[in-house]
Amino acid sequence: MFDPFIPDNFEAPKRFDTESFHFRVLEEAVAELDFDAVMSSQQRLQGVFGPDSEWPEPSMTLEENTESLKVHKREFESRVAFAYSVFNNSNDKCLGSFYIDPSQSPKYDCEVYLWVRDDAIALDTALYHTVFDWLKKDWPFSKVAFPGRSISWADWAVALKVT
Repeated sequence: MFDPFIPDNFEAPKRFDTESFHFRVLEEAVAELDFDAVMSSQQRLQGVFGPDSEWPEPSMTLEENTESLKVHKREFESRVAFAYSVFNNSNDKCLGSFYIDPSQSPKYDCEVYLWVRDDAIALDTALYHTVFDWLKKDWPFSKVAFPGRSISWADWAVALKVT
């Protein structure tokens, strides 16, 4: 039997604000801003979820993106995964997103994927550290994997095979 992804008494934050970033639940209300961020960076984002990932497809439509965001919101509400949009200080530009998923490896509590749009690439490292610190401080995880970042894709593939 697996432990729950998060404890029953933990309430996942719907928002988190720092001096540089504003996180909010990834949902259909931000579909247009999210779609702009994704498609403006489409080629570089392929592989963010793994070397074989083809997301986002060049032909992805706003409607397909909106449906995907509805799924993320349902996952959040069901407490099975948590996805956030990352906004700038004026909250009028989506800078990227990040995803907190149950770990597929027994060595970790969760796996986290994140990305920033091309014109905000200078913020990538700061976002990574902000998310890392937030999860360490405010979330109930002790072992967080950032596949492709804190653990190479090759090592992640090995971690997935460990039982």
